[in-house]
Amino acid sequence: MAGQTTVPSSPDGSSLRALPPSAKLVAKTLEYEGRLTQAELVESTRLPDRTVRYALRKLEDEDVVTSRISFADARQRVYSLTTAES
Repeated sequence: MAGQTTVPSSPDGSSLRALPPSAKLVAKTLEYEGRLTQAELVESTRLPDRTVRYALRKLEDEDVVTSRISFADARQRVYSLTTAES
């Protein structure tokens, strides 16, 4: 797939291996599907809402995922993978 981003390594150089399986699934889903809201991630991964929130928090702590406010609905955040340039 052209323009596909890869999941970056964490700042200490290790991969996502130390993260829980739910965080890995959320990262892979964002890699394949692009920017998604938390509700869209719940639907795509079939994980519980609480588990997706936990996974996103872990991924943000490792600077793998970034979030921004949705232009379509300011009550929601849109999540995407951190690019290598960031």
